[in-house]
Amino acid sequence: MERSTRQRRAIRETFLETNRPLSPQEVLDLARRRVPSLGLATVYRTLKGLVEEGFLTPVALPGEPLRYERAGQAHHHHFLCRTCGQVYELWGCNLAVEGTLPPGFQAEAHEVTVYGRCPGCYSQAG
Repeated sequence: MERSTRQRRAIRETFLETNRPLSPQEVLDLARRRVPSLGLATVYRTLKGLVEEGFLTPVALPGEPLRYERAGQAHHHHFLCRTCGQVYELWGCNLAVEGTLPPGFQAEAHEVTVYGRCPGCYSQAG
């Protein structure tokens, strides 16, 4: 049981330090720095448990594998780097949805994904 607690703690700490949505593979790669024997099946099992306990929430982006981020954050959007595939959080929202809806429609929520290149990939393209 101690082993799974150590693995769970490593995965939780990965999200606390990274501050961006992560794929299961990214979680595995980063959490292995703390627990080298960590396996992908354990990552999936732990992600499921952390979603159920309310620590994480899934992030679904069109055409992309599911990622996870810490739950309970303020409204925000996402930036997907088309070169490296990493996802970043974009804070704040200036999208005035209400004024653009047809008469009689009422918005309940919205999702925005911005696509481009992150600073590391942009500078490499030179």
